This record gives sequence, structure tokens and C-alpha cells, in this order.
Amino acid sequence: MAALLSILSAIIGNKVVMTVFAAVAGGIGLYVAGGINRAKKEAVKQAEAKVAAAEDRLEMNREAAAEGRKAAGMTDAAARAEAEKWAKR
Repeated sequence: MAALLSILSAIIGNKVVMTVFAAVAGGIGLYVAGGINRAKKEAVKQAEAKVAAAEDRLEMNREAAAEGRKAAGMTDAAARAEAEKWAKR
């Protein structure tokens, strides 16, 4: 046990070893921080894509509702034809 303690204190007392250890620890910290930053950017891109898709669906629903209101004055056959046209999209 004493030998292990003396080896450990010699390593800790060595400035070169401690400098290398600090540099490695700092490099690992920067790598992890960069990965977190990249993950956040990817999450923002995905959120923007989801918002754009939701806006597109909303606009299509608005257009479909407007067509439905227009079709309300049609005959049954004409209204079915209009509904089939929108269902295919």
C-alpha cells in the first residue's frame, strides 16, 4: 500500500505528467461540448422541419375547407367528384 501511495504521489508531483493529463481532460471536455452543440443544432433543424410540415398541413386543411364550402352548393354527384379530387391529394 505504501508503495502504491509513493508511486501515485510521484506521478502527481511530476509536472509533465500532470500537464499531459490536464490537456487530455480538456480535449475530452471540448469534444463532449462539441457533440452536445451538434446535437442541439440537429434538434433545431428537426423542429423547424416539423413546424414547416405542420404549416403545410394547416394550409391544405384550409384549402380543403374552402373547397368544401364551395362544393356545398353542388349536386351530390358534383360534390362527390370534388371530394374524390381532394382525397387523392
